[in-house]
Amino acid sequence: MDLGIATFPTHDSLTPGAMAALVEERGFQALLFAEHTHIPASDHPVSENGEDLPRKYWHTYDLFVAMTAAAAATSRLRVGSSICLVIERDPIITAKEVASIDHLSGGRVDFGVGAGWNRQEMSDHGTDPTVRWAVLAERVQAMKAIWAQDEASFHGKYVSFGPIWSWPKPAQRPHPPVLVGGYGPHVLDRVLAFGDGWFPNYGPPDLFDRVKELRARADRPIEVHVANAPTDARALEQLEKAGVKRAVRWVPAANRGPVERALDQFEAAVAEAHDE
Repeated sequence: MDLGIATFPTHDSLTPGAMAALVEERGFQALLFAEHTHIPASDHPVSENGEDLPRKYWHTYDLFVAMTAAAAATSRLRVGSSICLVIERDPIITAKEVASIDHLSGGRVDFGVGAGWNRQEMSDHGTDPTVRWAVLAERVQAMKAIWAQDEASFHGKYVSFGPIWSWPKPAQRPHPPVLVGGYGPHVLDRVLAFGDGWFPNYGPPDLFDRVKELRARADRPIEVHVANAPTDARALEQLEKAGVKRAVRWVPAANRGPVERALDQFEAAVAEAHDE
């Protein structure tokens, strides 16, 4: 099982390049960055669970700028999004950004996608929250057309263009892995429709049952990457036995000391899981 690290790439913490170099040096396989273009101002911003929203949510670098810095600072590390809020982005521009980083990095991009939870944030980008899943599906499918076709066309309800020329194409063919985030009742349908993998959070009691369901329904290999992996040896053993491709641990948006301590904790749990 691969091991990945995720973080919010804030301007007042370890830089994306320094974080990537550290993560690669420590032997992890991937570094993924969260994305929020902004957080709507209010008297008391809260998360989807009603908890106080940490300031890191509105202090992040642009996702693709952070990924570029991470790719430039490393030679083996996979870099990606956890997750890219595709419903807040123009699909033609986003396809160009993903392809550019994948091309420059020699094919090291993992593209986690999702619709997000902050309805006002998506509304500020002109997306109706009630149709966000349909918008997500069309934009991902449109990007796949741009990556795969020399003269790309796509005509849907929410996205329509073409034929167009757009280069570079990604180094990974036909495109970087598209990892669909989320855990709602229809997420497996979305994974099967336009994903190369599922990227749920660790924690729900039926996680392993749903992994089995996904594999039973799939007509092609589909990877499972699990975010928010705990620093618990038994839990990591369960993930590995379930055939999870990558366990991803969140580390704080902080300077080097707190980040290294978080990496130490994760490494210790991994070592215990492997009886090392």
